[in-house]
Amino acid sequence: MALPSPMLRARELVDQVARQSPARLALGVFASVIAVFTALLSTPQARAGEGQAPFVDALFTAASAVCVTGLTTVDTGTYWSTFGQVVILVAIKVGGLGVMTLASLLGIAVSRRIGLTQKMLTASETRSAGLGEVGSLLRVVIITATSLEVVIALALIPRFAMVGEDFGEAVWHGVFYAVSAFNNAGFVPTAEGLAPYTGDWWISMPILIGVFIGSLGFPVILNIAQRRTNARRWSLHTKLTLTTSVGLVLVGSLLIGLFEARNPATMGPLDVPTKILASLFAGVMPRSGGFSTVDISQMHEATWLLTDALMFVGGGSASTAGGIKVTTLAVMLLAILSEARGDRDVEAFGRRIPRESLRLAVAVVFIGATAVLVSTLLLLEITGESLDVVLFETLSAFATVGLSTGITPRLPDEAKYVLTVLMFVGRTGTMTVAAALALRDRRRVIRYPEERPIIG
Repeated sequence: MALPSPMLRARELVDQVARQSPARLALGVFASVIAVFTALLSTPQARAGEGQAPFVDALFTAASAVCVTGLTTVDTGTYWSTFGQVVILVAIKVGGLGVMTLASLLGIAVSRRIGLTQKMLTASETRSAGLGEVGSLLRVVIITATSLEVVIALALIPRFAMVGEDFGEAVWHGVFYAVSAFNNAGFVPTAEGLAPYTGDWWISMPILIGVFIGSLGFPVILNIAQRRTNARRWSLHTKLTLTTSVGLVLVGSLLIGLFEARNPATMGPLDVPTKILASLFAGVMPRSGGFSTVDISQMHEATWLLTDALMFVGGGSASTAGGIKVTTLAVMLLAILSEARGDRDVEAFGRRIPRESLRLAVAVVFIGATAVLVSTLLLLEITGESLDVVLFETLSAFATVGLSTGITPRLPDEAKYVLTVLMFVGRTGTMTVAAALALRDRRRVIRYPEERPIIG
């Protein structure tokens, strides 16, 4: 009898681990990848200056890149060599693909259904029991993501060349920003970042659109691509993700524009068209993009607080965005609306949302809020900074956004380690917890009598 091939054994191992402990699979994969890129960034070749980067900076940068966050303790454009920047870009690409693929695999493990494209998006129509099509799923994710990144890069390269960069530099910046934007990473290859292009629609819009599409999630992108001519047949998940995302972007952009319109350090000196672009850019980036065209550290505290809320929500499920996810917020809001109306069921777009989804949404929100609370308390004790900037930095790390008030580079090493762990938890935590809780479907023969406690 022939022995099973190494590929078959590996596939069986992935199938077993994904079924028994999806959290262990996610944590193990991401921890291993971060370790590899930390080692690469610790080499002397990765640093632009002499010597090698301190371990804490190499670890922080690797975790930020793999977790597609964008927070940095050192300037990406000047501290790291060309080799180091390439390592960071590859880490972003691997991390972004890993997030989408792993989230999809965890969803498959939860639902006990396997399938590409339509099967995954309309899971109720199929019940395949294995994870044997992991390779095919990965290919679809890679092709889709890379194609969109190429389109963004092709839109950016001519403009970078027109503003005075040589062709090689324009290509490098176009590719870097395209990968960083679609993966919602927020890394920039230059010290000044996007500040010189605050009013440049040609540069800002491709990056803005790339961030928005990347934050929607792999299932949503494929669902729309397959049924673009028939929006009525879009899945409930797609409809909830799109409507909630657009609503948050519009409200966030409008309020940020109003809060900062007269701020002389941010949008005050800008003309009206540039203010509109800067406001829209600032409204999209808290979804997990992490780019900025105005100085975040000079914004009003009201703008920080609004951005905190937007960052906590984040983007779509199975996307490169972080946060508790927009569908979680949508389910919570729909439940509140149903309760206010006295409806027995939570409904949206002609579909009934099961109670299990509401319970899962509550758990994800509570766990996310607890992680932010504990981390904020730790950073307050370690740094002595004020609550507003610490909370902003903490939420940016948890939601893998990358926006910063500027305190991260000057934090003590202990605080950097706290943020590193928080980025890891924010990237893998809510996803794995949701999968782990969904898998705990206990059937009980005996149920206790029902009695309602007083709420509120």
